[in-house]
Amino acid sequence: MPTIKIHFLGASGTVTGSKFMIETPTYNLMVDCGVFQGIKALREENWKNLAVDASTIDAVLLTHGHLDHTGYLPRLLQQGFKGKIIGTSPTLAIAEIILKDSAKINEEEAEKANQEQYTKHHPALAYFTVQEAENTIKRFQSLAHEVWHPLAENIRFRFQYNGHILGATFIELEIFGKTMVFSGDIGRREDLLLYPPQKPKWADFLFLESTYGNKLHPKENVTEKLVELINQTIHQKGTLIIPSFAVERLQTLMFLLWKLYDERKIPAIPIFIDSPMGNNVLSVFEQYSAWHKITRSQFSQMNDRMNIITSYKETWETIDDPRPKIVIAGSGMVTGGRVLTYLQQLIDKPTTSIMLVGYQAEGTRGRQLLEGAKELKFFGKYYPVKAKIHQLESLSAHADQAGILDWLRNLKNIPEQTFLIHGEPTALDSLRVKLKDTFKWNVTIPQLREVVEISV
Repeated sequence: MPTIKIHFLGASGTVTGSKFMIETPTYNLMVDCGVFQGIKALREENWKNLAVDASTIDAVLLTHGHLDHTGYLPRLLQQGFKGKIIGTSPTLAIAEIILKDSAKINEEEAEKANQEQYTKHHPALAYFTVQEAENTIKRFQSLAHEVWHPLAENIRFRFQYNGHILGATFIELEIFGKTMVFSGDIGRREDLLLYPPQKPKWADFLFLESTYGNKLHPKENVTEKLVELINQTIHQKGTLIIPSFAVERLQTLMFLLWKLYDERKIPAIPIFIDSPMGNNVLSVFEQYSAWHKITRSQFSQMNDRMNIITSYKETWETIDDPRPKIVIAGSGMVTGGRVLTYLQQLIDKPTTSIMLVGYQAEGTRGRQLLEGAKELKFFGKYYPVKAKIHQLESLSAHADQAGILDWLRNLKNIPEQTFLIHGEPTALDSLRVKLKDTFKWNVTIPQLREVVEISV
């Protein structure tokens, strides 16, 4: 009877850094290969080599393109990986944008840190370079979803539509007759842009995300809250800054704001989109229209309503623009990107409002703002926070606890083992209890670098 080893190399005991290696007697593969985000101890993990030999991995399967699922790929190549990196076409298109953009930011931040000497690392190094990102992209291979693809004898897999972001899937992996399901990040049934996630029907071993395993999304009126904030911004002649993830959240916000204007619920306040990566993702939306709900006409009208910023010079012109305005800029957890330039100039003004619209990982500046930080450190300095902080939780692209349970309801069997991943400790434990109480399942919470043996 063959034995399979599952190496939990990331997103284990924490949300980010998704990396799972499946070691079989004949073939080794990895599901996702992302970076850790959040507290320093986690970020330091990104600089370590894997606890496995990367040269023995035959292929990487990607659930979707987010950095915490793809950002370690260039480091994997550095450590000797020579296999294929497989995903759906839109996933790989987004991963290419994210890796190139991250590499550019890595190089720029290392150069800035060295010039201004605000780092203890001498010299500061880019986490990976543009050239390393391009070498990684050469290994991409796109495959269709909803179709079984062979990897080796007795090993095959299938991508299934999962909402969350464009191109995202869960993965069904069949090994020696046993089915493993890797949930990736599960989207929401009611989503402005995307269709509801498909649901797995069979899972002998289930690897289940738990980001919101302890929460239900609030039933807040998004339209009402946005209208109120925008009117307040106009009245105060201020700026509404929305730090945003470049993939999905940015496009959702653009669609929401365009709809509000089109339905005459808000006046023609200038809306600036300052996210080079987000601009590129818009072209992926245009290319893969079958993966989302926006019509070509809506897409065109939405883009026409926005001021798309294409240069750093325009960033400064926007900051100096005295009119009340809305600025949507990366990054969503305020960890880097163009949003920091706006905050550097505007976070100390009471007329500024900051609206956080997604999950804020522990240790990020976004989490600090949510928890009432009076000052924020970036670019080597502290900036007083006098801006008003708001949150729109209901725009999350993740299923909440009820959504996760609903996603599982079509399973025709009881999994032999359910592994909870992608969650902070409280969320993981809450979902563990809920699954045991609801389904009577055998549930495990693996820890980072744990290895579990499965007999198939």
